[in-house]
Amino acid sequence: MVVTERDCKARLVPAGQVSTIPEGEFVTITQELGGNYTIMWRGNMYRIDGTDADAIGRKAMVLDFPSPNDGNIDEKQIWEALETIYDPEIPINLVSLGLIYQVAVDQDQKSVSVNMTLTAPGCGMGPVLVGDVEYRVAMVPNVDSVHVALVFDPPWSRDMMSEEAQLEAGLFF
Repeated sequence: MVVTERDCKARLVPAGQVSTIPEGEFVTITQELGGNYTIMWRGNMYRIDGTDADAIGRKAMVLDFPSPNDGNIDEKQIWEALETIYDPEIPINLVSLGLIYQVAVDQDQKSVSVNMTLTAPGCGMGPVLVGDVEYRVAMVPNVDSVHVALVFDPPWSRDMMSEEAQLEAGLFF
């Protein structure tokens, strides 16, 4: 059990609803995977983003993207941000898992649209993962809005994983 050192945003699992856990609250860390933390607070399970880990006495993940001089959104930085998001059940990032189908940048609107899928259509962590994508992509300079669409066509299969991810998951023989 740890005590929160500052107010901290957290997402209710599996609904994904954002709440704020106040400073000075007792929480129990139940899982540390992929730089994120699953905690229990007041009888509910929440997920704390790794960038807020200092609120629970852990080292915070720092995402630092240089701001492009032209004021545009750098799509490469979007992909870098997506590579920092891990599946909550297996510590492999969403890009390597093949869950990100498309990224579209609208420079005029300063918006990013992401089409992604889940490893299974009924995955209860879908809302949490969508929230993770929205949160991390919004950290990229010049991004004013992020829209994430869950799509299930084509259906995800392990063949969509990178070879490295298949090796890490023990699926590549």
